[in-house]
Amino acid sequence: MKTLGEIAKLVSGVIDESHAALPINTVTNIEEAGPEDITFAVAPHLEKAAASRAGAVLVAKDVATDFPKVAVRVDNPRAAFAILLEIFSPRPVVERGVHPAAIVAEDVVLGDNVAIMPCAVIDSGVSIGANTIVYPHSYVGVGSRVGNDCILYPNVTVREGCELGDRVIVHSGAVIGSDGFGFVTVDGSHRKVPQVGGVRIEDDVEIGANTCLDRATTGWTVVRRGTKIDNLVHLGHNVEVGEHCFFVAQTGIAGSTKIGNRVTFAGQSGSAGHLVIGDNCVFAARSAPIGNIASNSFCGGFPARPYKDWLKNEAAVTKVPELLKRVRELETQLKKLSLGESKV
Repeated sequence: MKTLGEIAKLVSGVIDESHAALPINTVTNIEEAGPEDITFAVAPHLEKAAASRAGAVLVAKDVATDFPKVAVRVDNPRAAFAILLEIFSPRPVVERGVHPAAIVAEDVVLGDNVAIMPCAVIDSGVSIGANTIVYPHSYVGVGSRVGNDCILYPNVTVREGCELGDRVIVHSGAVIGSDGFGFVTVDGSHRKVPQVGGVRIEDDVEIGANTCLDRATTGWTVVRRGTKIDNLVHLGHNVEVGEHCFFVAQTGIAGSTKIGNRVTFAGQSGSAGHLVIGDNCVFAARSAPIGNIASNSFCGGFPARPYKDWLKNEAAVTKVPELLKRVRELETQLKKLSLGESKV
């Protein structure tokens, strides 16, 4: 438990000091918050928060002064909420060291305070940085490098020759360094092209469950710092992703595409291969570019085009049934006119 005054200091917030002693037990959502809980609210959810049972609400500093709930005014309510979740719900304590049931090659280099859990396999030539946790049944392949403060959750595979920076989080079932989809067709048969490159993941990247990042044919598949990848995402061989990008669930990026910084691919979106996508682009759900995209573009649809144009096209499609009905009526009238003229 903490007081509201303590919470305000933790998130650099502003409160009415008469509420400083208010006890706060839990950080939770608007629906579940009770009199001793704190939640957060941004537009359009301020009215919902005002009508809730929450004891206090994190709101932006510019929210009206007549907001009816006890408020902690902050620059960014979402960010403040995230800080409080980390404080009120810390991760479970993990016992450090190498578990006897783990398999660790003799030449592996382990940093200080690592945790290698039961049935994890760390192959020859691997280095793992300080404070990193490798959960059960995860595998790190020959010659790979994992940085400091990383977390590999259960059943993660990091194949040979891959590099993970510091503070990388990889969720269960993800595969880093699976073979790229490379084949050459000879006399009607498909011959595999060896995929001999690697995957390089920079600092502060998070990779969701059952996501696959294919190794390069030659060279590197690259994910640069700060990028966040959701569950069930696929990046093909030799893809290069810039800094601080978002890839939402079920997105697929075909091989050798180069993506700039701060690009967002929404759910079930994708990209053709060998494209260049500029900085600060956003692709709406289920959209996919088939050609290069300039920086600062907001696109939707397939093939991806400017979002407003796509909306106009979608609106026009809804009018097609009525247009068809009118065309049939006109055809009927023309037929009647034609029959009348033929009788004359």
